[in-house]
Amino acid sequence: MTSAAVRWPKVAAELRRIAGNDAVLEDPQERLPYECDGFVVRKKAPDLVVFPRNRDQVVSIVKLCRDRNLPFVPRGAGTSLAGGCLPVGGGIMIGLSRMKAIREIRLQEELAIVEPGVVNLELSRALQGSGYHYAPDPSSQAACTLGGNVATNSGGPHTLKYGVTVHHVLGLEMVLPDASILRCGGPNGPPAGIDLTALLVGSEGTLGIVTEVCVKLTPDPETIRTLLAVFPTVDTATQAISSIIAAGIIPAALEMMDRGILQAVEAAYQFGFPLDAGAVVLIELDGNQEEVLEQAQSCQELCRRFQAREIRQAEDEAERALLWKCRKKAFGAVGRLAPSYCTQDGVVPRTKLPEILQFIRQCEATHGLRIVNVFHAGDGNIHPLLLFDERDPDQVKRALRAGDEILAKCLELGGSVSGEHGIGVEKTAFMDKMFSPESLQIFKEVREVFNPNNLCNPGKMLPVAGGCSQEFIPRSHPGRRAPV
Repeated sequence: MTSAAVRWPKVAAELRRIAGNDAVLEDPQERLPYECDGFVVRKKAPDLVVFPRNRDQVVSIVKLCRDRNLPFVPRGAGTSLAGGCLPVGGGIMIGLSRMKAIREIRLQEELAIVEPGVVNLELSRALQGSGYHYAPDPSSQAACTLGGNVATNSGGPHTLKYGVTVHHVLGLEMVLPDASILRCGGPNGPPAGIDLTALLVGSEGTLGIVTEVCVKLTPDPETIRTLLAVFPTVDTATQAISSIIAAGIIPAALEMMDRGILQAVEAAYQFGFPLDAGAVVLIELDGNQEEVLEQAQSCQELCRRFQAREIRQAEDEAERALLWKCRKKAFGAVGRLAPSYCTQDGVVPRTKLPEILQFIRQCEATHGLRIVNVFHAGDGNIHPLLLFDERDPDQVKRALRAGDEILAKCLELGGSVSGEHGIGVEKTAFMDKMFSPESLQIFKEVREVFNPNNLCNPGKMLPVAGGCSQEFIPRSHPGRRAPV
């Protein structure tokens, strides 16, 4: 059934009967904010938006879509950066932001059970003082939801030591595209057989809609030390990073920001960074006190060996929070540099960081764009931010070409096109460069088991599903800024 043939007012009325009169957006202006996620160069407004409050309402909505052959797209907070919740062909967007209950926290069992709309930071706040925390902490932690984290297998600064989302999800409840309910894993861990939980985490909403997540909680470390090292160049900073890992030290986090990001952050928040620094590296160590103090001393010595001109150490929790604020607020500060930006998410071996950063500088010159860098340096997950104005079609084209070239170089260097943002619509053209035809066929067959009619988040991840293969120039939005 084509979008033009659907009687959307009638569908909207049915959705209101399911979810309530205040739970449906039908007016075009009200639907406009849902036309894209953080990947602003692709836009398509859904035909309707509905906000269920519980699993039973999700089941009824999916059943309606199934019976009427309507595509539907789950959406969390819209902080994703690869077009993962773009309604490619229109249809119904199912916003999960009202399903935000922390249902249970079981400290003795080291787990929590949450709904998908729970904001990542809210779970952390709920655990303060308990002796436990939830380890995955994406940079959008204050806005992103746990359901969205599950969809893209999000990471964050502390994944170097603690792993990404999949390492902290014990079980899921999911509404499948046929409106049935699947439960896998849970408080007792994965059952015998195929680990469906690991399969579903990172599937980007293409296999169903998550309605409950059981997550593992991590005991708070005995001691934390947070350092900020200031380097004259990006190359000396990356050499120091490699030397820390080579010394057998695995920090909880190892983050780097280049001069462009530093200048934006300093203009926004006045942290007192030297504006002529080439890069800063944020190092966080945790564990038992003796080990952490020894590692902190070693890290300082290694940083000085590679020309660190200043090393700051947080003396208390307030200073630690301030250092982390400069990293967590980096993306938001970029809004001062350009009306729009596109964030890439490539991965390279740590030893190849100098090479990929040099290539990014070449792309900057070749395409006449400004590119600034902030990334998870410890595991080689780069986040170059390509700055442009989305109202200028030529700038959009140049930004897309530069982004594609950077991702292709990541593959050439033995890496990947995504570390945590997912494939979405942005990177489908790279899938046949990363995987063999046999692997892609298996991916397709797995999807068809769960989503045989391709109604659930169509056009994502797989090259056979469409996506970003067609050139796209967004319509003009005078005065609109990219979300930050």
